Amino acid sequence: MPKLRSPADLENKRQQILSQRDPNKPCVTICSGTGCHALGSDNVSEAFVKEISKNGLTGKVDVRRTGCHGFCERGPVVVMFPEGTSYLGVKPADVPEVLSRTLVDKQLVERLLYKDSAGKTIAHESDIPFYKFQSRVVFGNNTRIDPKNIDDYIALGGYSALAKALFKMSPEQVVEEVKKSNLRGRGGGGFPAGVKWETTRNAPGDIKYVIVNADEGDPGAFMDRSLLEGNPHSVLEGLIIGAYAIGSHEGFIYVRQEYPLAVENITIALEQARKYGLLGKNILGSGFDFDVKIHRGAGAFVSGESSALMTAIEGKVGEPRPKYIRTAVSGIWERPSNLNNVETWATVPLIINRGADWFTGIGTKGSKGTKIFSLVGKVNNTGLVEVPMGMSLRDIIFKIGGGIRKDKKFKAVQTGGPSGGCLPENLIDLPVDFDELTKVGSMMGSGGMIVMDEDTCMVDVARYFLNFLSDESCGKCVPCRQGIDQMVQILNRICEGKGEPGDIELLEEICETTRDASLCALGQTAPNPVLSTVQYFRDEYKAHIDQKRCPAGVCKALVSFYIDPDKCQACQICLRNCPVEAISGGKNIIHIIDQAKCTKCGTCFEVCPQRFSAVVKISGEPVPAAPPPGTELIRKKGKQE
Repeated sequence: MPKLRSPADLENKRQQILSQRDPNKPCVTICSGTGCHALGSDNVSEAFVKEISKNGLTGKVDVRRTGCHGFCERGPVVVMFPEGTSYLGVKPADVPEVLSRTLVDKQLVERLLYKDSAGKTIAHESDIPFYKFQSRVVFGNNTRIDPKNIDDYIALGGYSALAKALFKMSPEQVVEEVKKSNLRGRGGGGFPAGVKWETTRNAPGDIKYVIVNADEGDPGAFMDRSLLEGNPHSVLEGLIIGAYAIGSHEGFIYVRQEYPLAVENITIALEQARKYGLLGKNILGSGFDFDVKIHRGAGAFVSGESSALMTAIEGKVGEPRPKYIRTAVSGIWERPSNLNNVETWATVPLIINRGADWFTGIGTKGSKGTKIFSLVGKVNNTGLVEVPMGMSLRDIIFKIGGGIRKDKKFKAVQTGGPSGGCLPENLIDLPVDFDELTKVGSMMGSGGMIVMDEDTCMVDVARYFLNFLSDESCGKCVPCRQGIDQMVQILNRICEGKGEPGDIELLEEICETTRDASLCALGQTAPNPVLSTVQYFRDEYKAHIDQKRCPAGVCKALVSFYIDPDKCQACQICLRNCPVEAISGGKNIIHIIDQAKCTKCGTCFEVCPQRFSAVVKISGEPVPAAPPPGTELIRKKGKQE
C-alpha cells in the first residue's frame, strides 16, 4: 500500500480501483454483520466460494462480505449485483440453486424472495417495503462495502471529503459548515455538533481530543455497532475532519467490550488508513497530524455519559462527574475534548461533500437529516431503518416495519432506550424528531424503538427499564441511587398485587426529585419510563392497585391459568409440557391445574392447540371450580357433550 501524499494521489488511486472493476460483473454480497453472522453467514459465504470454484466461475463472479444490510429479521441476506436481487434467509444448501438459477438460467429462486402480506414475491431489494420507504443516506453503503477493504470505501468516494476539508477549507470554515447544517448529536442529547466543535476549538490549551462514543448500551439498540462493523472508514473520515476543524491531533474510539466484530473491523480500518497516509503524520501531504487509539469499555451503561466515558479513558472507574465546566472545555485529563457518537461522525463527510444546504433540505425545522433506528419488538420486520427526521411513527411501524405480529393490536412504542418514554396509539401519527418526542415525554435517545402489542403490560415495562437502570446506576449520587431503587420497589409491589392507594402519586413525586437532583443524564432521564406510562396508561396502574388485575395478563402474581372442562380434549399436550407437573388428567380424563403447584409460567396456555383454546388466562377474578379429579370426557359424534 503506497502512501497517498496529495488529493491527486487519492483521486488517482480511486480511478485505478475503478478501472480494475467492471460494474456489470456479477457480484454476490453477503451480509456479515453480527446478526447475520449469528445466523450462519460465514457458512453461506464459504459455500458461495466453493460453488463458484466448482462451476469454473472463479474470476467471473465476485463474492463480497459486507456489513449489516439492516433487515436482521430475515438474515442471512444475500444481494446479487448488478441486478440487486435480494435473497433472504439463505442457507448453505441454497447456494447451488441460487448460483445456477440466478447467474446461469437468469431466473429467480422464488422461495428465497421477500413475500408481502398478499403473498406476492418481490425480487429487488429497493422494492421491498422495508427498504423502499427508507432514506439510506448514512447507512446505505453498508450493502456495497467490504469493511475490511479500504479500496471499497475509496471507490465510492471515500476520503474525498477529508481531502476537500484539508485543502479547500480552513478549520473555521469546516466548523461553520457543520454549524450551518444544524447536525444534532445522534447519541441521545441532540446537542448541535457544530456548536460543540466550536466550543472545543476555542477552549484554551494546545492539546485537545476528539472521541467516538461507541458505548451503545440501550437494550435492543445496535445502530452504532452496525455502522462501525459495516463502514468503519466513514466514521474514521468524519473523526479526522472533526480533529482538523477543532485542532486535535489525538483521538479515541471508545467501543463496548461486547462488540468484538466492530473492534476487529475498526482496528483493520485504522491500520489500512495509516498505510495509505490517511492517518498519522502529514495526512495526504497537508501537514496535519492525527492518530487514533481504541479504548474498549467494560460494558457499564453509565459510561455512555460523556464525563464517565472520559474518566474511563483516563484509566479510572467510569463514573460521571459534575459538569461545572463542560467536557468540551475540560474533558480527558482536564483538556478540551469533543465527544460525538458513531452516527454523528459518519454523517460529517456527507455534509462536507454535499454541503450544509443539502443536509438542511432533509428533515424538520429543528431536526435535520436522517436518523437510524433499531426497530424491534412486536413488529413483523425488525432491523435497522434510516428515515428522514419527521417521518411519523405510523409510517415507520406499519410501512417499513410491516405492522404488528400476528395481527395483534398496536399498544405502544418506546423510543429513546431505557431512559425514553412509552407512547400510546393516539400519538402514532407523531412526527419523529428531537423536539416532538421531547414534548410528549419521550426522547430520541440513540435511536432505539421498541414496538409493543396488546399483550404488553405497561406497568411491567416500566419495571423492566427501571430494573435495568437500577443495575446500571453507578451509585455515586443519592437521588439516582436511592430514587431509582425506591421506584423499583414500588413497581414490584404493584406488579405483585400489593399496590396501595397513593402509590402512583408517590412514584410521580420520586420521579420529580430524581429527575431534578441527579448528577448525570442517567438519573435525570430515568423517570421517563414511569412518567410516560403513568401519563398514558394510568388506568393500567389503577387496575393493578385497585382491582388486583393485570389487564394484559402478564404479571404472574395477578394471573391464574384454568382449564375449561367444556373445551378440554384430554389431548395431554399441556400435561406433558408442564415443567412442575401441576396438571393432572389422562386419556379421556378432563385435565385439571393444581393451583397450589402452578408457577404461572404460562406454558400450558402457549402449547394448548388454538383450535381448542381450553387453557384460559384469568386476572382479577376467582378461578372457577374444577370438576372432580377423574372426570371423564363425554363425546358424541366426535364432539364433547
